[in-house]
Amino acid sequence: MNSVAELRQKRLHDCRLTADRKLETLDEAEAFLIDRGVLTLTQDSALPSLFAATHEEPYKRGSAGFGSWPKTKWPWGGELALRPGVLALKVHRGKVLLCHQAAMRAIDPLARAALAEADAAGDERSRLVRHLRSAGPSKLDDVKGELGLEAPALRKVREKLETVAAIVSRDVAVDDGKGGHRHTSELARWDQVWNKPWKANQDQALAELVLIGVRAAVLAHQDEVGKWFSWPVEWPLLSELISARRLQRPGPGWLTVP
Repeated sequence: MNSVAELRQKRLHDCRLTADRKLETLDEAEAFLIDRGVLTLTQDSALPSLFAATHEEPYKRGSAGFGSWPKTKWPWGGELALRPGVLALKVHRGKVLLCHQAAMRAIDPLARAALAEADAAGDERSRLVRHLRSAGPSKLDDVKGELGLEAPALRKVREKLETVAAIVSRDVAVDDGKGGHRHTSELARWDQVWNKPWKANQDQALAELVLIGVRAAVLAHQDEVGKWFSWPVEWPLLSELISARRLQRPGPGWLTVP
């Protein structure tokens, strides 16, 4: 087993955390996502970050929020999400997590369970997922009109569902009627964007997602892993993965994938 020090060096390389490994093109960014399996946008955890790997100066130095994003490469997150085999999901505790196919497979049982729960809830969540089931993926204005919801009410409902991947949104451009276009979101149910159900229970799915995350990070502290996803990861699950030798502990509190 590699030592913590060796794994830290491997993490610097694999997660492109040194300037000599910076991403130069969108194709390189896609290859980075395929290699790691998942990417956050900004660096907020041990999970690899798309923007950190660009090593580009921020759009507005000293600013928070969008101003801290890379000066010219800030659109890459949205552009990657348009590529085949990629989804931008808000399962990183409500923040965007770019996912490639192995991660989507792991999320599938969790998302379908959340979708079934929403369908049976008998509230606005049910109205939204049932509308999308009959109408198909729909733009925000159409959904607001069909359900009679004001923007704040719809935002509250969709955020709850997007956090657990029951609903997936993507940015689309629509004609503004003046020769230009404006940006809005298109909402779809999980089962409308991923058609390869994985016959696993939620515990198995969450365990697989944890393994994908730890592999992506190379090295992560066990206290952090439990906070990566919208679904809480408790110590018994991590302990079971360690006992099954699917996770290793290279040092006290640290986790890696064999």
